[in-house]
Amino acid sequence: MHPFQRCSDQLVAGGCIRPSVLIQALRLYEPHWRCGLNGVIPVLSGLVLEPLAWLQAALYARRLAQIQPPNDPVVVIGHWRSGTTYLHQLLASDPAAATARNAFTVAPQVALLLKPLIVGFLNRVMSVHRPIDAVPWSALDPQEDELGLVRLTLDTNMAGVAFPRCYPRCFRRYVLASTAAFKRELARFTKLTWLHDGAGKTHLVIKNSAHTARVPLLLQLYPNARFVLLKRDPIASIRSLVQVKQRLGGLMGFQAVPDQVQQVEETVAAHAELMAAFEASRAQIPPGQLVEVAYTDLMASPITTVERIYRDLGIAGWQQARSSIQARVAQAVNYRPSPVQLNPAAEQRLQELIAQQPPHS
Repeated sequence: MHPFQRCSDQLVAGGCIRPSVLIQALRLYEPHWRCGLNGVIPVLSGLVLEPLAWLQAALYARRLAQIQPPNDPVVVIGHWRSGTTYLHQLLASDPAAATARNAFTVAPQVALLLKPLIVGFLNRVMSVHRPIDAVPWSALDPQEDELGLVRLTLDTNMAGVAFPRCYPRCFRRYVLASTAAFKRELARFTKLTWLHDGAGKTHLVIKNSAHTARVPLLLQLYPNARFVLLKRDPIASIRSLVQVKQRLGGLMGFQAVPDQVQQVEETVAAHAELMAAFEASRAQIPPGQLVEVAYTDLMASPITTVERIYRDLGIAGWQQARSSIQARVAQAVNYRPSPVQLNPAAEQRLQELIAQQPPHS
């Protein structure tokens, strides 16, 4: 990878971390000195932007206190690598939909203040494809809110990506559990998202696989939240996520990346815990506020699938949204995903662990 492209990918994936968040992370976990270069972009970019973060906080304090984003956001959930990104792209292409975008999540603490500058800068420096796969991206493409939240709080799944040898600990601490402080930060982040992208829009779309375990928290904040649960063969999504974690750990990790066998074991366990957390909270979702979508259906019939989501969740404006969503589907016609292949030992371990799980897992 060219050094400039690597720096660009580091900036978008994990740059502009607020200094207080980074200091907390370094105190809690154990960075390895050999991974020190991965910290240059997060440290420098965060320090440069911190005075502007305080300025944005002061300028927008009143608006943040007054603004009320929709209390019925459409929340895309499901295990990572289950089609959540593709569905997010389609839903966010509706001109009436607001969502978090790369130009926001890269630095939410200054994204309102510097919006035109960030969009122009990212369009010049971003790589054509995401560093984790072959998916095209740009400054205004939708992005999951976990990547923006990690700039503001350590209480996210991304902590385990930055410190890959602590992944199980971070997953249980920040995904399976949450705090009152995180609840406040999530509510504030959603307000920032609406201020950034909500002008003239009628509904909010959120995509975050970690929210699969946070359904009770989301319903506390947004009682009318509407959920779309993506479901894919566990072997396929786990295999793909292990590859993604290997790549992200090498790009932005503060610790050496564990071998594939260890990451398979950790990811299989986390998958089971994530889905168990969702099933434990499923009954809390009111009738009419959950749609389940099979990955195979989304890939085979994206327009039909999205139309069903609009109908079943009562999202207004399908006739107006259809042409924009069809155009986004057309963009993906020639998309060819990156090959996903684990080493033989890791693949064997994955097959063994999945075979041990109950058939309904």
